[in-house]
Amino acid sequence: MAAEVQELFEKIRCAGHCVALTGAGVSTLSGIRDFRGKNGLYNDMDAEKIFDIGYFEKDPEFYYRAAGSFIYNIDDKEASVVHLVLADLEHRGFLKALITQNIDLLHEKGGSKKVIEIHGSPRIHYCLRCSGIRMPFAEAAALVRSGDFPRCPKCGRILKPAITFFGESLPVEALQEASGEAQKADLMLVLGTSLTVHPAASLPNYTLRNGGELVIVNNMPTPMDRLASLRFDDLQEVFEGLKKALEIL
Repeated sequence: MAAEVQELFEKIRCAGHCVALTGAGVSTLSGIRDFRGKNGLYNDMDAEKIFDIGYFEKDPEFYYRAAGSFIYNIDDKEASVVHLVLADLEHRGFLKALITQNIDLLHEKGGSKKVIEIHGSPRIHYCLRCSGIRMPFAEAAALVRSGDFPRCPKCGRILKPAITFFGESLPVEALQEASGEAQKADLMLVLGTSLTVHPAASLPNYTLRNGGELVIVNNMPTPMDRLASLRFDDLQEVFEGLKKALEIL
């Protein structure tokens, strides 16, 4: 493993345009459950309702009750070694962009600056009925933690986070930016994602089509494993190794 991690570090260090694509598996090291893993949220019967726009419109309180522990208690979660090393790689100029499917804001907490959130973000909450109503995450989170809900000051409707729910379109600008970064990448790090949710799962194809390489680190198989130059299972072990390599650089 040590030799392979060193090989990975050299690939990152020598790449002209290295990009990372991260999924829920990256945040499990911070104590946040993933979606499709062994102990994932989708093993729970009602988990699919959490991010379903139709269900939100019918019962918005359900989203806040279900998502409160892993979105609105983020102050209780610490950035993992993966978040911190990715931020360090960006700071040193090795990582040009970080594309994430995650909605937990931990990449920013870890220090990353160029984060492309292709599934939206809870950073802003808005009213589905009244235009111009915006509530920042900190204010919404404080209400949720107190047992209340963020509400529109005009109509009283419970606000929706700017997360892309099932049944909604992905943010166009973020997706275009992510596609552009994937096309420019000569190395893409695919981290903690099963590559089963589209269009995010299609992004590595842009890198491959333009002659770039993939490195996949995930504890479950992905459809693109056979196309990866390097393949690892243990995110923590790999990133602890990269952390040591950066410390002696």
